[in-house]
Amino acid sequence: MTKTATITAIWERLKGLPQPSLAELFAGDDERVAKLSQRLEFDLGEFGPLGMLLDWSKTHLDDPVLDEFEELCEATGFADSRAALFDGGIVNPTEGRAATHGAMRGSGTEADVEEGEALLARMGMLVEAIHEGALGPVKHLIHIGIGGSALGPQLAVDALTRDLELVNVHVVSNIDGLALEQAFAACDPATTLIAIASKTFTTTETMTNASSALKWLSENGVDDPGGRVIALTANPEGAVEWGVDETRILPFPESVGGRYSLWSSIGFPLALAVGMEDFRAFLTGALAIDTHFRETDGRANAPLLAAFGDLYYARVRGCQTRAVFAYDERLALLPDYLQQLEMESNGKSATADGKPVNQPTAAITWGGVGTDAQHAVFQLLHQGTHLVPVDFIASIAPGDELAPAHHKSLLMNCLAQGATLMAGKASDDLACNYPGDRPSAMFLLDDCDAATLGALIAFHEHRTFAGAVLMGINPFDQFGVELGKAMAKSIDSGEGNFDPSTKALMAAAGLQS
Repeated sequence: MTKTATITAIWERLKGLPQPSLAELFAGDDERVAKLSQRLEFDLGEFGPLGMLLDWSKTHLDDPVLDEFEELCEATGFADSRAALFDGGIVNPTEGRAATHGAMRGSGTEADVEEGEALLARMGMLVEAIHEGALGPVKHLIHIGIGGSALGPQLAVDALTRDLELVNVHVVSNIDGLALEQAFAACDPATTLIAIASKTFTTTETMTNASSALKWLSENGVDDPGGRVIALTANPEGAVEWGVDETRILPFPESVGGRYSLWSSIGFPLALAVGMEDFRAFLTGALAIDTHFRETDGRANAPLLAAFGDLYYARVRGCQTRAVFAYDERLALLPDYLQQLEMESNGKSATADGKPVNQPTAAITWGGVGTDAQHAVFQLLHQGTHLVPVDFIASIAPGDELAPAHHKSLLMNCLAQGATLMAGKASDDLACNYPGDRPSAMFLLDDCDAATLGALIAFHEHRTFAGAVLMGINPFDQFGVELGKAMAKSIDSGEGNFDPSTKALMAAAGLQS
């Protein structure tokens, strides 16, 4: 049997398996919680312990399903693909590149790790110089980027600067001038640095915002606006040509993709805000998950198990979305971050070798913050007609110093939602009937510190990669992003051949004479 035929047969068997309810799965296996929950614990040395409990027992995964997924790993060559990821192999065939973001935190070939350490040391020297006043008093950083160059830093800064912020960071990604004006209003030009984050240093939105930021500095009495700019890029030559002093350029490798770049110099705003010690803790937490993912096989591999669940619900149960709810205000931006990571990576309709995908790929990722979301979207989750697998994320340690009742209520609500989704509640009144049998997974973190956040993000990177391998797609390209950019340029040049509706809208918006 060919590789393709073997993979097809596995999917057919998966779709033909019995689909017992969650209640039946628990009733039929006294060891279910032990089998499908895992406590990850790591000793990070100077950064202390890191722990989290992952529970997939309230999903419809069971031994027959997991057996088939482990067969799928063999058939798709998952182990070889995973080795290639860490060993500098070509895992991005579209661009003929490795994906070396792991090396920025210590996972990769010796040469790639050494390069990552050198780049980190370079960034560390600049961060420490700024903290010591080498660039004068610095109270604010306006970080300008888009996509992965903004979502990652914004998530990390928001999560980790609730207690301490050495420099106030304002992330601007939108080309809408209001976003930049809001950052200007919060900053004093005399004490503000500008970070320009662009892999190519040509991204239209980013460079337009950057030019406006320099103009703002100049118009507000800053004698040398260019001297207030830090460039974060894989194209240092382009940054020099744009006018950035080469001593203020923090490069990263071409093989580090945008949505995987937070570990590189794109993480500069986090390091500036919290200091290099916490940034190194952030990297070390991610490295711990790298080691687990690299050295653990089958269902015991936590990110791989998560990918099994994602594909089971998307391809076997026909779920089009997956919801993520963080019961922790520090992780409010995590659903937004995961949207790009998962949907830009795995939202593909072609395999890595250019053939059509004949099954669903990435689900639509969405979510919010508990308990707010309970009073907004949970109605659909409990009683709607859609089956939506849910991830809950919570921290045992509170992020506040208020009365314990706050955090106790938060955790009780989080656990109650998962229990209620599974159990439901029968009623003769259809309007009051909760069908139950709705799946959820739980990430219960010991704390939400820098190391844990690094581990959580790395977990989802590997979850996404594992899913891509099992689907046979390339998670490291994004042609769908590029087409819209090209069309926008065509509107600007007036040379595009647009449909009548778009032409009418262009005229109404004043974009066409």
